[in-house]
Amino acid sequence: MFRGASVQPFDAAPRPMPAGTMPVDGGEPPLARDDPAADALRSPLPATPDHVAHGKALFEINCATCHGATGEGNGPTAYQPIIPPANLTAGQPTERTDGYVYETIRGGGIVMPAYGDAMSANERWEVVLFVRSLQHGARR
Repeated sequence: MFRGASVQPFDAAPRPMPAGTMPVDGGEPPLARDDPAADALRSPLPATPDHVAHGKALFEINCATCHGATGEGNGPTAYQPIIPPANLTAGQPTERTDGYVYETIRGGGIVMPAYGDAMSANERWEVVLFVRSLQHGARR
């Protein structure tokens, strides 16, 4: 054996991100869900029918497999995790701040995957708006 030239893959900077692509980290500094700064986050989007409808579409794609279409934690894969998905329409999830829900979507939870790389910040806020509409509908 002989010593060959070592390969240093990070000697050169990685290629630049193409315009219009989403950064993997979501473009924001990460916050812990229980961080007071997360509690202080407020949605920059008004709860218009368009935002709520887009949030519903995103919820159906990303969340309904576990949480169910109505957010009750009864989706088709709800039985698979060790800890079942939360019922988003009752109990503790209804008491959480918008910032907490947003950071949970962004960074994930104990068994919930993170969706920070799957949705933009505005899309995550739209999902929060939709979850709030589910909660409001369940209280009636």
